Amino acid sequence: MKKPLLCLAVFSLLSCQQQPAEETDTAAEQAAPTTNQETETVMNSPQPPMAEKRPHVFEIHGDQRTDNYHWLRDDTREDPDVLAYLNAENAYAEGQMADSEAFTDRIYNEIVNRIVQNDESVPYQIDDFWYYRKYTEGQEYPIYARKKGSMDADEEILIDVNKLAEGHAYYASNSQSVSHDHKIYAFSEDTVSRRQYDLRFKDLETGEMLDDVIKNTTGSIAWAKDNKTVFYTRKHPTTLLPYQVFRHELGTATDDDVLVYEEPDNTFYIAAYTSRSKDYIMIYAGATTLTEIFYLAADDPQGEFQSVLPREPKHEYTVEDFNGQWVIKTNWQALNSRVMKAPIGESGNKDQWQEVVPHDDETLIYDLETFKDWLVVEQRKNGIRHLKAMNWETGESKLIQSEEPAYTMSVAYNPQQDHNTMRYNYDSLTQLGSVLEIDLDSDEKTLLKQDKINGAYDPEDYQSKRLEIEARDGAMVPVSMVYKKGMGELDKRPLLVYAYGSYGSSIDPRFSLSRLSLLDRGFIYAIPHIRGSQAKGRQWYEDGKMFNKMNTFTDYIDATKALLAQNIGDAKRVYAWGGSAGGLLMGVVANLDGMLYDGMIAAVPFVDVVTTMLDEDIPLTTGEFDEWGNPKNKDSYDYMLSYSPYDQVKAQDYPNILITTGLHDSQVQYWEPAKWAAKLREMKTNDKLVLLRTNMDTGHGGASGRFSYFKETAQDYTFLLKLAGIKE
Repeated sequence: MKKPLLCLAVFSLLSCQQQPAEETDTAAEQAAPTTNQETETVMNSPQPPMAEKRPHVFEIHGDQRTDNYHWLRDDTREDPDVLAYLNAENAYAEGQMADSEAFTDRIYNEIVNRIVQNDESVPYQIDDFWYYRKYTEGQEYPIYARKKGSMDADEEILIDVNKLAEGHAYYASNSQSVSHDHKIYAFSEDTVSRRQYDLRFKDLETGEMLDDVIKNTTGSIAWAKDNKTVFYTRKHPTTLLPYQVFRHELGTATDDDVLVYEEPDNTFYIAAYTSRSKDYIMIYAGATTLTEIFYLAADDPQGEFQSVLPREPKHEYTVEDFNGQWVIKTNWQALNSRVMKAPIGESGNKDQWQEVVPHDDETLIYDLETFKDWLVVEQRKNGIRHLKAMNWETGESKLIQSEEPAYTMSVAYNPQQDHNTMRYNYDSLTQLGSVLEIDLDSDEKTLLKQDKINGAYDPEDYQSKRLEIEARDGAMVPVSMVYKKGMGELDKRPLLVYAYGSYGSSIDPRFSLSRLSLLDRGFIYAIPHIRGSQAKGRQWYEDGKMFNKMNTFTDYIDATKALLAQNIGDAKRVYAWGGSAGGLLMGVVANLDGMLYDGMIAAVPFVDVVTTMLDEDIPLTTGEFDEWGNPKNKDSYDYMLSYSPYDQVKAQDYPNILITTGLHDSQVQYWEPAKWAAKLREMKTNDKLVLLRTNMDTGHGGASGRFSYFKETAQDYTFLLKLAGIKE
């Protein structure tokens, strides 16, 4: 089963003069502090805004930290001084990029013009209905539809997100679900970008919206088989942690909803969902290093949930029900996980568990999917994510084959278990994304859909490579890279290094429609699969978290230097990019070896590590303790403080840095990047740029529409291209 998801000219760009750090106080006195009363003056000034200093002292473990920009935190997002500062920063950033406005428009149009505007997903069948999603020309959002009997039948529109989004600067629906009898359609909506979703319901027989509206949820629901009872997960109003599961009966007041589960441990995330067989309502409760899953028969919604296996220290597992048994992916006595099975109702006793797929020191198991005669395992070996099928009866196993050396495979949506055909996704750095179907008995493959690009695109014009570099401690770090052929020697080209490196999340080699705008202008794009990801198995993650976190940062720097040593990239035109926890990566690298790079983009960067992790009221903090550490423990505090980007900003040279954020970000609060920008500008000793761009309407994921999303991408690309001296 898929684990529930609980995740970017007044002066010329390079000529902005900035005071050295030792002269900062004088410069701050001369430059007007950014307050509401003086906004207009600052916004029309060619000088960068200098945020006012208002010292705030934090003290713990006998250590004092002074934060001059703590005042930029405003949980209401209404403080006039804070808004004035953010608007002034936006105006300054726009001014610095004003001479490239036409170029940005060109990049944006170039990207958008590649999009095939009339597009449709591969339909999937549930009972007698075919469900699909489509986009129409000029529309930002999808339309969800279905047909009964066959795809030749008349179309029925379920919801048109374009109409729902009218009047909203931001609109997102992260989940849609139909009742078992196909008569009620549930969907989520978020109009603020805080990932707090309202649940709404549509009667598909009358076309009317029901009065039921459930607020402040994760967006997903689980339907009971009575077609009137749903289970949903509510978020904590302050921390935004999903922590309660409620039962709601359509047609009743939400105040009467019944709490069926509340997670007492605030390091856990929870989710409610329906099992793939639809026979069970499931509750997933997971922290970074342990899991517990509960189940309830979907035809007994008033019943009591039972635990598949009570939580145990450092035990993570997922389950899928199949033929009266749980099929279990578990890391019990298996660092890279293995697959077991146990009778439903008896899984709490591990003596009942039988091994299906053994542990492999070189292969990490991500997920599993069950079919009539086959078990399919989604796994990673040698850094490549791929699929393996095993026959239930014979034990025969086989890999789903690819002709490329570097690619990404994943199981697609397969709503039914009672057959032997499987849909899966495939793409690479040069091949457009595809959905294929394979007959697991015969290995015959059928291409159901391949993404298209408007205009000419030939994958043979681009070169994809995979190599390994040696980190300073001898670890071998895989690197995926792509560039366009025939554009000169590699050591004369700009090099962009993109990475993430946290939570075990691996940046797989996938195709990007927008990235072509960089590749076609000579850029080399490299992805170092650094520690903190699971590119080389679970140990690769363990070696890049908690007290091993520094490996993530040094791997990135070492990979960059190794590429240059192999004559890959122009040493004067090297660029770094990362977002969220990857923005933390950018901040640490900027402090450690920033001048290795001509420029950086830090998107929604998590940079104020210690302060955020000390504040358990900030959304998501407590669930991160097993990733970064809990700074209320002195050893964790000292280690986290040693790399925290905001705390470690010092008087030194820094590269050109573009920092992006969203005012309503619920994952990384806007004030982290805002404070970081202010401190960088105060402390840096050279005249490189620090630009802060805040989207005042959105949150962590940026704009919500399929076209408007690329406006910010075009601005980011222009920043890099201009630094690289590329103007067309």
